[in-house]
Amino acid sequence: MTQREIDEISLENARKIFETGEVYGCEVGTVAGLCAIHSALFQGLYDFAGKIRELNISKGNFRFANALYLPQILPVIEKMPEDSFDAIVKKYVEMNIAHPFMEGNGRATRIWLDMILKKRLGKVVNWSLIEKDQYLSAMERSPVNDLELKTLLEKALTSETENREIIFKGLERSYYYEGYEALK
Repeated sequence: MTQREIDEISLENARKIFETGEVYGCEVGTVAGLCAIHSALFQGLYDFAGKIRELNISKGNFRFANALYLPQILPVIEKMPEDSFDAIVKKYVEMNIAHPFMEGNGRATRIWLDMILKKRLGKVVNWSLIEKDQYLSAMERSPVNDLELKTLLEKALTSETENREIIFKGLERSYYYEGYEALK
């Protein structure tokens, strides 16, 4: 199966978990909830769908958390507060640094972030308002300073948490951030 085919099927799976409401049954803000989201997106596509990685990974010059330490790191991230927008973004940044899966971390954690924001603040990110380059740059710098990421996300927050257009365009944008472009 090509990467494009995997992306197409996974994006369809992402749409399905919102259409069926499956995503709303996932634990919010937990590692188990993130694993459930990842599994729903990639089941049948990757043998590691929903499973915490056991190998080290990197992107460019950035090495994500050492796989050896994930069993200790992930419970700490899970317990991080979710009582404010700033705290939620900090938790999101830490989960991104952990990068618990071999592939598909960004797509799964953006949904995970939206579920936390929805539950705690009654808002979600309208991802279609955030440009790819700005987002990726902000994420790259977020381990050092998350202000840029907070600013981008805060400007794109919406209380239209049930708006299908915002949700589905957001999913498409999330896949676009990872290099997938839908056929025109």
